[in-house]
Amino acid sequence: MIFNFKKHNYKEDLYNTLLSLSRDIFFYKKVKLNDNFETRINLMFFHFAVFMIIYKKKGSKFNQNLYDDLFFKIENNLRELGFGDVSVNKKMKDLNKILYDILLKMDLKIDIDDQFKINDKIVIKYFSQKDDKKEVNFESLEAYFDDFFNFCFELTLNNMIKKSINYKFIYGSS
Repeated sequence: MIFNFKKHNYKEDLYNTLLSLSRDIFFYKKVKLNDNFETRINLMFFHFAVFMIIYKKKGSKFNQNLYDDLFFKIENNLRELGFGDVSVNKKMKDLNKILYDILLKMDLKIDIDDQFKINDKIVIKYFSQKDDKKEVNFESLEAYFDDFFNFCFELTLNNMIKKSINYKFIYGSS
């Protein structure tokens, strides 16, 4: 019997950049988020949404292959964590909905000059910790994403994903 496995040539840059940004100690020490799978995925999606918004504001389309590759890598990681086919398919569907919810509601666009301003309601929706007594520092989280947007917006689209990792060092969060 011959198995024909579909080979995916995905770039590690986007996934690794998002993963590194989401694991920044800033989120867990200063902002006081819980360090768990859901928080890290949500942080990855918030950073990813910033990239996609910047592409749109600069009049360019985000490469669909990068999007597909990100979700392919997440799917593989879920399988490595022991999720079965049915669970992975349901989880991937839910994660897609979360990303689009974040993407559609993230930018308030309340400034006249079309400056990015993060929607505080979407931040609270995805980072509230009802089961934890720690008080989340939402102001720092919102300031982080506003500043992250401005930092990335100054980068060229060709280098944005790769060089956005430098924000950790400039922001002083590492």
